[in-house]
Amino acid sequence: MSRRSTKRGPATRGPRPARLSPADVLRVGAAGLRARPTRVVLSALGIAIGIATMVAVIGISSSSREQLMRQLDRLGTNLLTVSPGRTMFGEEAELPVTAVDMVKRVGPVRTASATGSVKATVRRTDRIPEAVTSGISVQAATTELLTTLEGSVAKGAWLNAATERRPAVVLGSEAAARLGIDRTGVRVWTGGRWFTVVGILRTMPLAPEIDRSALVGFPAAESLLGFGGHPTTIYERSAEEAVEAVRDVLARTVNPENPGEVEVSRPSDALAARAAAAGAFTNLLLGLGAVALLVGGVGVANTMVISVLERRREIGLRRSLGATRGQVRVQFLTESLLLSALGGIAGAALGTLASAGYALARGWPAVVPPWAIGGAVAATLVIGTIAGIYPAMRAARLSPTVALAAT
Repeated sequence: MSRRSTKRGPATRGPRPARLSPADVLRVGAAGLRARPTRVVLSALGIAIGIATMVAVIGISSSSREQLMRQLDRLGTNLLTVSPGRTMFGEEAELPVTAVDMVKRVGPVRTASATGSVKATVRRTDRIPEAVTSGISVQAATTELLTTLEGSVAKGAWLNAATERRPAVVLGSEAAARLGIDRTGVRVWTGGRWFTVVGILRTMPLAPEIDRSALVGFPAAESLLGFGGHPTTIYERSAEEAVEAVRDVLARTVNPENPGEVEVSRPSDALAARAAAAGAFTNLLLGLGAVALLVGGVGVANTMVISVLERRREIGLRRSLGATRGQVRVQFLTESLLLSALGGIAGAALGTLASAGYALARGWPAVVPPWAIGGAVAATLVIGTIAGIYPAMRAARLSPTVALAAT
């Protein structure tokens, strides 16, 4: 009698679900998008608009700030201006006639010049009413002014030892435009007599008041226009490392008796403030872009929910063929990520092109920080993940029998 073996073979195990490689996951996720191209484009458009807005805002702001910084580097931060303040009785103070010469005696000062306000108007002809000034002021100017401001002449020539004593005038860029003058040799009616335009200046970013002025020489202003010789603005340049030291002594140098009646400022601070203000405004626009991105994310979530409802039979078929809940979840989460990434990449490209085009049109350097593009793409992936979690979980919870029975 043979004995039946008591040894048992290896325990029988159920079939293991196939594992999806990353390539398979992408292929399965992309298949759902290819089946509905119109809906995909419209859903990705919301993400693209939000990302394009954010990238364009950052790019334009960075380009503007870079332009300002280059302007500061070119113009320098060593220019100081001196102007009269107020007396103890609240009246406007007056700078001494010798103020410019006193400033020039300060050791670190390289060059100094001044302008003085003249009580006169400048008009294209003597037939224009005197009250019509077009916002142009007449100012006396020393011959060193152009050197101190590091300005340049667009047409004609600057005042010299001969023309500063004659009825000759140099127009700022804005003043020339308002008077409708684009060449030298023409005459303008100033202070009750004709002055010949000998030069037109280029724009001066550090001294915008010069752009709106008609400039005559100090001697001519005194002899022909009743100018008293007191400067109203003194411009000085010194060594970069000595700017603060010079700033501390300028008031006492200009008016030793009443230094409190003198105001000293640095024009380059205004450009730096503009850069800071541009950054604050950028934050507001970035908030608007974030809202648009959030709306786009809601659109993606809505698209994925509808996709789950429409593809219940597909989900049931996959589950009946052995797909696990996790694989179904990964499939729909991948679709959401691909949909968001498509919009994000398109938005980043559109935003970069928009900011570069705007900067080039304004003559600015085109600057789009790499972190802005990388951050935009990362934001879309986060939005895609958040938007796809609920639809993916809903798809994974569907029972195969219920899903196959869906119509």
